[in-house]
Amino acid sequence: MINQKYFLKGFKSILKIDSPAIALGCCFIAIGALFKNLGFNIQESVFSTMLTYALPGSLVMAESLLVGASLLSIFIAVWFVNARLYPMAVSLFPLMMDDKQPKWKFVLSCHFIAVSAWLIMKSNYQTIEKENRVDFWIGIGTATWTVSVLATILGFYMSDYLNKDMLMGLAILNPVYFICMMVGAMKTLQIILSIVLGFILGPIFYFLSPQWSILLGGFVAGSVAFIIGELNGN
Repeated sequence: MINQKYFLKGFKSILKIDSPAIALGCCFIAIGALFKNLGFNIQESVFSTMLTYALPGSLVMAESLLVGASLLSIFIAVWFVNARLYPMAVSLFPLMMDDKQPKWKFVLSCHFIAVSAWLIMKSNYQTIEKENRVDFWIGIGTATWTVSVLATILGFYMSDYLNKDMLMGLAILNPVYFICMMVGAMKTLQIILSIVLGFILGPIFYFLSPQWSILLGGFVAGSVAFIIGELNGN
């Protein structure tokens, strides 16, 4: 069973002043409004958020539907977008693995991998005993997932009152928050280099290939930062 004490502690962690819950909710308000404008009903909108959860995957799905892409193409596109979560899982789950916990908890909690939940867990895991971290993580994931679903419902019913500029502002709020969080986490050479190089290389690659600029800029910046950090023992 899930330890209720640590589950609730994780669930309540989104109430902290530095929590990404507000930024996450604003983004899913925009998603809910977008779903309605695409012709989704409320059930389809909520079901989409419940299954896709991560914001970029929802945006890709919505944009693909807008241009009339096939179901297979949408599935592949969302799958590739959410593949970015794999490094987060690799870095996070070793911090939680404990032989005393059943494997179904780790399988269940995979669905909650997202930047918002990951940031909360990485900031708090050292204060939780290892055997209780997965329960704490499930609490965090459930909380951020709930915020996403509720914000989608709110956005769906508020869509008539939100213009294009407001929707764009809401949608960009979460990435801006994550950038601020990353800057605040600039405590090692690898993190500093990856952020600085990303800011520099992203615009450069945009002039070479607008469609691939973010991927190429992030990949090159992260790889260079990792190699330099390893060579310097940091």
